[in-house]
Parts: sequence; C-alpha cells; structure tokens
Amino acid sequence: MRVGTNVLAEATQRNQQDTLGVPWWVWLATLGGLAVLLLLDLVIVDRKPHEVKAGEAVRWVVFYVACAILFGLGVWWFGGDHFAVEYFTGYVVEYSLSVDNLFIFMVIMSSFAVPSIHQHRVLLIGIVLALLFRGLFIAIGAQLISRFVWVFFVFGAFLLWTAISMLRDKGESEEPENAVVRWVRKAYPVTERFHGTRMSVKVDGKRWLTPMFIVIVAIGSADVMFAVDSIPAIFGITQEPFLVFAANAFALMGLRQLYFLLGDLVDRLVYLSVGLSVILAFIGFKLIVHALHEYALIPHWFEIGNFLSLGVIALVLFVTAVASLLKSRGQQRDAVNTESAEKG
Repeated sequence: MRVGTNVLAEATQRNQQDTLGVPWWVWLATLGGLAVLLLLDLVIVDRKPHEVKAGEAVRWVVFYVACAILFGLGVWWFGGDHFAVEYFTGYVVEYSLSVDNLFIFMVIMSSFAVPSIHQHRVLLIGIVLALLFRGLFIAIGAQLISRFVWVFFVFGAFLLWTAISMLRDKGESEEPENAVVRWVRKAYPVTERFHGTRMSVKVDGKRWLTPMFIVIVAIGSADVMFAVDSIPAIFGITQEPFLVFAANAFALMGLRQLYFLLGDLVDRLVYLSVGLSVILAFIGFKLIVHALHEYALIPHWFEIGNFLSLGVIALVLFVTAVASLLKSRGQQRDAVNTESAEKG
C-alpha cells in the first residue's frame, strides 16, 4: 500500500515539475493579444453587415493560421521544441475538431434561417462564448490532472467512448432545438421574424425575444458540448494549461472565416467523422498509456511521444481528406451517369 502511495506521489510531483512555467504577465499579454484580434475582426468585418465572400474568408483564415504559427514559433523560441510540438499538435487537433463543429453551426443557421448578412455576427458571439466555456473547462481540468493522476484514465476512457459514439452516430442529423432552446421558447415569447441582430424587441409594450436570441442559445449550448469533447482530447497532447488555452483560442479564432470558406465542402468530407473518431481513440489510448506509465505499471519506453502523435494525427487527417474527396467525386460521377441514362 505504501509503495502504491509513493508511486502516486512521485507521479503527481513529476506532473507539477515538468511545466512551462508561464508567468502571469505572459498570460495577460496573450489574453490582450487575443482581445485585440477579436476587436480587429469586429471593427473590420462587422463594421457593416454583409455576406462574407470566399476571397475575404481566405484572407482571414490565412491571417489567423499565420498568427497561430507565429505564436508556436514563439513557444519554440522561449520554451523549446518539446513544448512547441505539443502546442502545434494540440492546435491541429482542435482545428480538425472545429471542422466537425462547423457542420453543427451550419445545421443551426439553416434550421433557424439566419440571414446571410448576420451570420458572421452570430458566429462571433458563438466564438466568444466558446472561449469562455473552454477557459472554464481548462481551468477545472488543469487543477484535476495536477492533483490526481487517475484523471488521465477518466479522460482516456471518455475519449474512447466518444470515438465509438461518433462512429455509431455518423451520418445522423443533429437536432438544433435542444432542451435548452425548447425551454427558452416555452418560458418567453419569441417573434416570428428577425430584427437585425437585436436579441429582443418591444411589441405592444411587452418584451419579446427574437429568433437571434434563440440562435445564440443554440450556438452557446452546442459550444458547451464541443468543450466537453475537445478539452480532454488536448489534455491528451499537453498538460500545460497555457498551451491548452492558446491552441484552443487560435483554433477558434479562425473558425468564423472557415465557416464561410468551406461552405458546402463540409458535406463532401464524408469520412470526417471516421477520421476524427480515429484521432480521438488514438488520444484516448495515449492518455491511458500515459497514466499507466505514471503509475509505473508499464516500462518507460512504452509511451507515445509528441512527434509520433503529431505524425499520426497529420496522417489520419490527410487520408481522411483524400478518401472523402475521392468518394464524393465518385458519387457525383455516378449521379451524372444516372441522370444521363434516365434522359437517354
């Protein structure tokens, strides 16, 4: 019993010592920089409601990806290649999971018939909410893993269960009106049409909610579910809270423009759920292996390194994208041949 307790104490101590050691002012500077980026986005993109075109979306996506890369180079310069690889791997994982999240956003936008000129405002609010929710979950997760090594078993098992669920449910449509949205509709009167970006209006002296408020509630509740999946995944890559938050933040910052850039392309990624489930299962397995190693239940050499993790994730994403595009191209060709045969 004493041996097991000593192993647990040593494992917990190693987790606490092997950290990046980020001072408070770096946290403050990072948060300030992210706030400036959001403000810049708000002033330039949202200064006038308009439909975001592909060219504009491409420029912003490239800008945010460049910012994420520059931040990663800064991590490499000040923290070394170990933490830089952890950051970039976490960023790739969060960005790939965000593509799946975009499908849910598209379902919500379509279901509530959000005008195209207001969609960018809805997405901006959704991203701010996502940052807040994920920041909260990151703080809780960081405290748990710094105190209890067994949490890695819980996170790993949860990711394996999520991967299996994603495979089982692939192709099924999401329900935009979840329990929270239905409760709001029952509790408060809601107007039939949108009133710009206003959340509520007065009708005959009575305050009514607008569909815009309902959309924000749907997006916000979806953000919570996304955070529950993504935070354990990135803690499987790095246990450094600063890197976890930064990777999430930069992945989310470019999500709004990616929404307008991808458009119907998301529907062509037919194997996306399969690829993401493989990634989540891999990270879940990695977490369990890490926990076993911390408890000294397996040899030291049997642990999945950061470079291997980055390579596996990149390979899975590449195979998923190529296989999906080949499959969708074949489906389009079959549809054209069928139509030609019917006309003939």
